[in-house]
Amino acid sequence: MSNYRYAQGTEIPADRSRGQIEQALMRAGAMSFAYGQTSDPPLARVMFEMSDRRFRFDLPMPRPGERQFTHTARGQRRAETAASGEYQGEIRRRWRALLLVIKAKLEAVATGISTLEEEFLAHVVLPDGRTFYEWARPQLEIVYAHQEMPALMPGGTSSTEGRLSAHD
Repeated sequence: MSNYRYAQGTEIPADRSRGQIEQALMRAGAMSFAYGQTSDPPLARVMFEMSDRRFRFDLPMPRPGERQFTHTARGQRRAETAASGEYQGEIRRRWRALLLVIKAKLEAVATGISTLEEEFLAHVVLPDGRTFYEWARPQLEIVYAHQEMPALMPGGTSSTEGRLSAHD
């Protein structure tokens, strides 16, 4: 199995990829676009509004001192400039990967393969600031742990007809 990762070795600057993400979203009908970064945890955040919904993608970022940057595959320590170059290369690669994901989702919507809601559901921002995925993840864990679907209506009982199986 190859260790190749999408956009490995790209020279396209991260700000250019961010700009291409913004252009793709605006062409697709986004009404607004923003991005930001945090250092702890290190991540970049892309946010946009489209079709009366807010969406957010969190792009995990590496830390500059990680061994993958400071050492070669054979365990030899890299010079500081080489380590910095490896780190910057990984940032460029991650932004290219996010561009690929967003463009693929937009193309699926434009082609009619799926809807905006289907493609971006996990990234919809709820009124409390969490994404739909952040809200639903604990629910999914409970459902699968108990192998029972929740009641359809509040106060109702769950149905054994709705049990999850390997055939679903």
